[in-house]
Amino acid sequence: MSLARNLNRALTVTTGLQVRRAPQRARGKKASAAPDAAERPVPAYRCPSAEELATERLLRQPVFIISSIRSGSTLLRMMLGAHPRLHAPHELHLGRMEVVCTNWFSQRAMGTLGLDRGDLEHLLWDRVMHRELTRSGKDFVVEKTPANVYMFQRLRDCWPDARFVFLLRHPESIARSWHESDPVKRPYDKAVGDVLPYVRAVEEARAADADGFTVRYEDITADPEREMRRLCAFLGVDYDPAMLDYGRKSDGELVRGLGDWRDNIRTGTVQPGRALPAEEEIAGPLRPVSAAWGYTS
Repeated sequence: MSLARNLNRALTVTTGLQVRRAPQRARGKKASAAPDAAERPVPAYRCPSAEELATERLLRQPVFIISSIRSGSTLLRMMLGAHPRLHAPHELHLGRMEVVCTNWFSQRAMGTLGLDRGDLEHLLWDRVMHRELTRSGKDFVVEKTPANVYMFQRLRDCWPDARFVFLLRHPESIARSWHESDPVKRPYDKAVGDVLPYVRAVEEARAADADGFTVRYEDITADPEREMRRLCAFLGVDYDPAMLDYGRKSDGELVRGLGDWRDNIRTGTVQPGRALPAEEEIAGPLRPVSAAWGYTS
């Protein structure tokens, strides 16, 4: 019997609740790199006040890397995870977990406690991340699932003390990297279409959070020590040289589908980035964000 089945059996007996996988797309509908917000309505939840945080959340000051796909977020995760105070597990995909009350009694019981479905999901997210942090023995957890950009506001509401790191990369470089990772299934034009909602969402989130920290992938690859010193200052931890040499990684440490697993990231050190594209090489749809991020005039 699977772990999920055992867990749901115990939850049903004790609470009337179950954890379920989020709904998948209808069969025959082509998947996209970006989640469709229309098919993932946000459940009702409340925002804990500063006074309520002590009882509502186990986790303190989680760090979220907000980025597009193919932006170097796995590299940044590895570098941060090499710090003695920062734990950076693989992508957790929290937004694809749901908590469901399986009968009227559990619905009423949770409602009487003031817990809607969204509140229960937040408690589950918090417990999962706190578990990983506790097992690591470190002080702060870092989460980098790219799809988090589509639930940025919900993350802020769930953890009012969360810190956000906005990782930018030239949008044209993102699209080319996404295309090159599977050129047969992802022709260049499709790659541009996949990347566009991500980079737009990153810019919207960045504009909404004046307290966040912005870093460019190109700056990390060009001068990693300088950028890690800046980032450590933002996070309130001392810089550690181990961040620049995070160690060679194996198949067991880099899981396909949970972040980058290719040769560059396996080397254990920061590799040079690709040359920036010329302005005339930038796809039309990506030009506004390229300008907003300072890559073009």
